[in-house]
Amino acid sequence: MPSDPIAAGYALRPVIRVQHGVEEQADDCLAQEVPVAVLYDGDSFAVMMATPADLEDFAYGFSLSEGRVADTAMIHAVEVHEGFEGIQLNIVTDEAAITAEAPERLLPGRSGCGICGSRTLEEVVRHPTPVSGGISIDDATLEKALAELRQRQPINALTGSVHAAAWALPDGSIHLVREDVGRHNALDKLIGAMLRQGIDAQQGFLLITSRASYEMVTKAATAGIGLMAAISAPTALAVHLARDCGVTLIGFARPGRHVIYSHPQRLLRND
Repeated sequence: MPSDPIAAGYALRPVIRVQHGVEEQADDCLAQEVPVAVLYDGDSFAVMMATPADLEDFAYGFSLSEGRVADTAMIHAVEVHEGFEGIQLNIVTDEAAITAEAPERLLPGRSGCGICGSRTLEEVVRHPTPVSGGISIDDATLEKALAELRQRQPINALTGSVHAAAWALPDGSIHLVREDVGRHNALDKLIGAMLRQGIDAQQGFLLITSRASYEMVTKAATAGIGLMAAISAPTALAVHLARDCGVTLIGFARPGRHVIYSHPQRLLRND
């Protein structure tokens, strides 16, 4: 186990395990879920429930995917302050970086919710600029990425209760993985890591270990990702947005099978 469980995103708690009627005292690994207050230049914007790992990545990805900044190059620093009640992320920007139409969040964002605090329908259902280009992959490449991802989720291996978002290369190898109790937080962390490392969103594809809800498609399209595969189902709105935004959306990605919901041209068929 990592030497610093809190930084790694989990906590140890005493439990009583019962197997076949036999009790055993033990320590269990539980995913951390803490309030993370997001501020821009000292002004409050949102409070998200998140796993406190890779928070600088989260700050960059959240800023872009929520439309708070038009260009993350305008983010000068991310100040992380830990307190008794939670964590503050103060994102220091150029004043010009904050987009005029950026919505203000008024309520906390729960770990399973990507829209809490939005005040209008327009804030909830955004239509990013359509994605063009991107790579094409075959079934074998997708299956290779899925198999590798199962081995690349350390917090989930310990706790069994977090989602992952992964960036796969054209050969199907996994390059980056980020985990969180919230599926949208995991994706924001991944997008932020890609931005900070200068990774081209046109040169790979996205895997998520959750359902493909509409806000996941919106975040992927905003980051310029053209192909997204989820191990679970999409929603009807997610499919509508994927078709509208030029995103190839795959659901039920499992060994030996998957379902293509939009823009199938990026999936190479084996003749």
